[in-house]
Amino acid sequence: MSRSAGDPNFCQECGNVLPLPGISDTVRCPRCSFSIPVTDFSGLEVCSTVVFNPEQQSLVALKDDDGSELKGPVIDRRCGRCNKEGMIYHTRQMRSADEGQTVFFTCVNCRYQEKEDS
Repeated sequence: MSRSAGDPNFCQECGNVLPLPGISDTVRCPRCSFSIPVTDFSGLEVCSTVVFNPEQQSLVALKDDDGSELKGPVIDRRCGRCNKEGMIYHTRQMRSADEGQTVFFTCVNCRYQEKEDS
């Protein structure tokens, strides 16, 4: 039974995103090996858009009460204390080299700090 019948961008068997048609006469799903003829894609137009945050929103430098600056990229992460979007992050290798990095987040509004071990 097909899951995504009608949308040629997705596999009709498993729903996985299909790769773009290449020089082969079929497009094969990398997950379940379902194949669809390239002719099913004729006349279709593929469009993609990349939207970047404005530069003034992507990097922030905040002054602390003691005069030190918080610098770094701003990401779309909700603060656990004030519940507003926008946190600066930086990473540190706190454990041995075969372990993941620790990511430190600082809210741009209330300066609340969180950490996440990866």
